[in-house]
Amino acid sequence: MAGKLQLPPLQVLVVFEAAARHGNFTAAGNELGLSQPAVSQRIQLLENLLNAPLFERRHRGVQLTEAGSGLYQIVRASLNEISEQIERTRHQRSVLRIDTDMGFASYWLLPRMNALQALIPGVEVQVSTSPNDYNFRDSNAHLAIYFGAGNWPGTQAQRLFPESVIPVCNQSLAQEIGGNPTAQRLLDFPLLKLPETRPQRWLSWEDWFRHHHIRGQSHGASRTFNAYSLVIQAAIEGQGVALGWRPLVTPFLASGQLLQCGPEVRTERGYYLISASGKPLSAQQEKVRAWLLDEAWHFHLNHNPLPEYK
Repeated sequence: MAGKLQLPPLQVLVVFEAAARHGNFTAAGNELGLSQPAVSQRIQLLENLLNAPLFERRHRGVQLTEAGSGLYQIVRASLNEISEQIERTRHQRSVLRIDTDMGFASYWLLPRMNALQALIPGVEVQVSTSPNDYNFRDSNAHLAIYFGAGNWPGTQAQRLFPESVIPVCNQSLAQEIGGNPTAQRLLDFPLLKLPETRPQRWLSWEDWFRHHHIRGQSHGASRTFNAYSLVIQAAIEGQGVALGWRPLVTPFLASGQLLQCGPEVRTERGYYLISASGKPLSAQQEKVRAWLLDEAWHFHLNHNPLPEYK
């Protein structure tokens, strides 16, 4: 194990660098706000520590000795590097990283980005998305919002939204399906799907039908997409019926682009706000965490109880 570094005081090295650069103790003192004797005293201290002369005193100034010249090159380079790093750090923008999935980022977080940015002006907000389940060890995000059961090891998770799922389609297809359709009725229409996962991460069409006691039934041609945004776009275009997760489809229901065409199913899963359990959040990150929880709470106030299905 290395021993403690034996270094002169930093102020002494700063005085030495200035004196060597100017070749004059008085000029160095003027730059640093010190008297010539104060500069001379600090140089003498450094020479005593090194047990070697660093300057040759001359009538019109000083000149570095061989030992002084070698030390000056090192001290000058080191002080420059420290100064540059301080400057880089001073101008470096603060960053807040949020991990989530594409659906949540597109349909819930993105419409609120201006409000989030206003909450932390001067901070660069970085949002990254992944189709995979959250993995604490692989994430370098300050906060994450992921769908699941809330049991990610090494994290603190607070549920923002429960899994609340309704069948949705566009107005034209809704008229074809008819008013107040049974779950059985939807088997006659194309079902828009996400790929299956093992284990199953979210409600599938099979789960939805099973909840309504329909098992093993054939249905119209299905279409599978690898992104939820494609599922929603296909539903808007009338290509079939999709499962709509609140709050992701809420804006489309409000605008009339999509209509509810079947009863709701809820599970114990949901979207969770995740942070590392062993690492306290900064004041800035805690501010964003509280804001996200408050936004979710206001969403519940504005959209619950859920509108009656007709």
